[in-house]
Amino acid sequence: MSVWEVLIVALVLLLGIVGVLVPGVPGPWLVWAAILWWALQSPRPLSWGVLVGSTVVLLLSNLVRWLLPKRRVRGSGVNRRMMVWAGSGAVLGFFLVPVVGAFPGYVGGMYLAERRRLGSHGDAAASTRTVMRARGASIFVELFSCLLIAGAWAGAEVWG
Repeated sequence: MSVWEVLIVALVLLLGIVGVLVPGVPGPWLVWAAILWWALQSPRPLSWGVLVGSTVVLLLSNLVRWLLPKRRVRGSGVNRRMMVWAGSGAVLGFFLVPVVGAFPGYVGGMYLAERRRLGSHGDAAASTRTVMRARGASIFVELFSCLLIAGAWAGAEVWG
């Protein structure tokens, strides 16, 4: 693949990751489509393995999201600014402490957004817990699966 094609795949992966945080955008589908296109353009065993692995990861994330209890989002304090902070924290944590840093980064970003909005530690912590119960866990599962797939793709591109 040429450098431009790799950059396009990376851009679509980034759009998919951001799409997880924006309601109505099919983020996981964009991530999977980017991996599919990459595997078709660069047909080697490693790329097909990444495609199969990403398919399994997305199916498992859908299963986990389906098993999570449904909660009401209204009145929980979920807003776009918080999701941007949480998503940025997850991406930063994913790369600072590879893979396992995504969860503390996600919750930390959410807490920082609430701390800025509400002012006190107690209110921000309570609001973060409420949001994680209402919608945060479901979004995190989807975001983590997309980050895992993007990390596998990056690893395959660099070392493969």
